[in-house]
Order: sequence, then C-alpha cells, then structure tokens
Amino acid sequence: MSDPQKETKRWQNLFGLAQRPKPQVGVSPADVVHRDNKARLLRYRPRPAGLAAGAPILLVPSLINRHYVLDLMPGKSFVEYLVGLGHDVYCIDWGTPGDEDRYVTFDEIVDGMIGRALAAVCKTSGAERAHVLGYCMGGLMVAIHAAVRPARVASVCAVAAPVRFADDGLLSAWARTPTLDLRVLVDSLGNVPWQLLQSSFQLLRPTLPLSKAVHLLDRAWDDEYLDGFLALETWGNDPVGFPGEAYARYIQELYREDRLIQGTFALSGRPAQLGAIRVPTAAVTFEHDNIVPAESARVLLDLVGSPVEERVSIHVNGGHVGAMVSRAASRGVWPKIAAFFGAADARWQAQTSPAAPSTVAERPRKHRR
Repeated sequence: MSDPQKETKRWQNLFGLAQRPKPQVGVSPADVVHRDNKARLLRYRPRPAGLAAGAPILLVPSLINRHYVLDLMPGKSFVEYLVGLGHDVYCIDWGTPGDEDRYVTFDEIVDGMIGRALAAVCKTSGAERAHVLGYCMGGLMVAIHAAVRPARVASVCAVAAPVRFADDGLLSAWARTPTLDLRVLVDSLGNVPWQLLQSSFQLLRPTLPLSKAVHLLDRAWDDEYLDGFLALETWGNDPVGFPGEAYARYIQELYREDRLIQGTFALSGRPAQLGAIRVPTAAVTFEHDNIVPAESARVLLDLVGSPVEERVSIHVNGGHVGAMVSRAASRGVWPKIAAFFGAADARWQAQTSPAAPSTVAERPRKHRR
C-alpha cells in the first residue's frame, strides 16, 4: 500500500473507530464438560481430521484474567493452534467470584479446583494423565499442584510464571510495602477488586497508555493490526477480582516470604516442594516481560526433580502478553511448546511400550510413577 493510501486508510479507521465492529474473542467451539463453583472446564471441539495420539492438554490461565487470552481471535489463538495439530485441548474458565467467594482459600483453588478439573479431563478423554500448561499465575499454581498431586500430570509447562518472588522488581516491592495490611484489606473488601490489581500492574509501565496510543496512531491503516489491538484491549479491560482469603495467602507466603523457593510452602497441609516434580517440565520466558522477569520464572528448572534432559527452557522475544498472543507466536513460541508436548508423549510411550521393562523394579528410578 502506497503512503497516500496508508494515510487515507489511517484516518478513515481512526475516525470510524467508535463504529468499528468489535472483534469476536474466544470463539473456538467448545463444550462445558465440568463445573466447579464459578469455574467451567471447556473442552474444545477437535479438528475435522480427528484427534492425534498423545495425552490431552489442560490450560490453566491466571486466576485474575479471562481465559480467552489463550483463544483471543482466529489467527491469534493458541487454542486454535493446538486443536489444529490434533490435540485434545481443555481450558479452565475461572469465571467471576461473587461476594460469597471471599473465603475461598488458595488450597481450595490450587488443590481442589485444579485437581477436580484434571480428574475431569482424564475421565472425559479416557487418558491416564494430561499435560498441564499454566500461564502467568496459572503456571505457579500448576507447579504447586504438580509438586503435591503428581498422579495425573504428564508434564508441566509454566509460561511466564512467577516462581521466585524475591527480586528487585517494582511489583515485588509494592507487595512488600509494610503499610499494605492484608488483613485490613480483605476484611474490608472481601474479594480484592480488579481495579486495585490492575493499578498495581500499571505501576510497572506508567507510560503504557501513551505508548499504546502512539502505536495505534502509527498502525491504524492496518486492519489486521487494528482488529488485533481491539481484541487485546477487550481482554485487557475485562479483568476479575481475587478471592480475599486466597489473595492474602498468595501475597504473604509467596510474594513476601518466598516460601515456594524456601521449600516451606504447603498445599492442604502437604509440603509443596518443587523437587517432587519428576515429569518433563518446561519454563517459557519472555525477553521483555516487565511483569515476570525471566530469571524469576526460569528458576523452576533448577528446582524440579525431573531428569536434566527433561527440563526445557524456552526463551523468546516479546512481552508478557504480546509474546504469547500474536501471529509471530504461531511461528515462534507455540511450535516450541507443541514440540515439548510431543517429546513428553514420546518418552511416556517409550516407557509404557511392550519393549519397556515390565516391572517397577526393573525400571530406571526416574521413570517410576
């Protein structure tokens, strides 16, 4: 497109922005196969060619963000990509907590709700175990769950997931502010409102609204970019609150005391030690992630008990959201994650094939389940 055409298109799109149809988000066909309080477990309908071999995949998004960031829109949907490869894909939609959920605990979410979702995936698919991918806080929750309840976990993939909280980042400093009285906060408000959560993230990049406006002005001539921008804005302006009791423990024991790294965190009274994870594990990190620094996420691989050859580090350019939700992701990080799942499936099939040792005593220690 020539420059005059771009200029004309730019201003047409900008002046018509208010009337522009909103992009449809989260449109991959899915069925609800399990409900748990406000949460739903979605099973995405398979491709016309049917399912390929391999364990099903459970996607666990952050508790405070809508699940459809992983199914943003056609061409920018991680779900669509996985389904297209023949995977049996499931995703937890956490829903919106009500006032009555203020006393829902971290244990109930991470042990109870994720555990029941994983059981429903295995029952629905007929599989013994499932790959579990967690995004952001979802990755942290997945790692904790797998450390305590490994039976149904085929592999762990933690995408931009905070594991070490003792860093010099602004978010950690804010969470450790002595004047932030967690008990007063949750006793007064119940669920922590999304406005407070969103403002804490905005501290990290106070110039982000201006930066987005500049990029929008520069690329407004590009319809594909504009639709993607509006879809991401739809998701970004659709946050949810955090159940109060779960939030208080999350901030106190993980952000402030860094108990997961210290090895003193517990889930439902059981030690949650990352060394207990012995399945293939991937840590996905992003070069320009201002929310979860790469070193805070990659440390997971130093702590799990998986064989060294089953620990996979995937590091790509991009930010916390953009690197996972873009057309570039379909050529970069998504194929790497899919390859990780494929390798994990191949290892499991090799272990359970007729040629493999037939008794537990004969198997190498690292393959015991």
